[in-house]
Amino acid sequence: MSDIRPIGVFDSGVGGLTVLKEIINKNPNENIIYLGDTKRFPYGSKSKETIIDLTKKGIEFLISKNVKAIVIACGTA
Repeated sequence: MSDIRPIGVFDSGVGGLTVLKEIINKNPNENIIYLGDTKRFPYGSKSKETIIDLTKKGIEFLISKNVKAIVIACGTA
């Protein structure tokens, strides 16, 4: 039995779109939820505590969508 749940991809902006493209290329039959946090971009200028908090919130959102795996496509996070 295959797992039809989507893969979650988290990014702090849009740089992770290259990672998303590769995931799609290598897994064309997978459903994907991409979360690019462009509202609070860029993360690099924020404190460590803020980056951790924003990343946790993004991950919690993806978990709430019942993803089977999460890829963090953000070097800062």
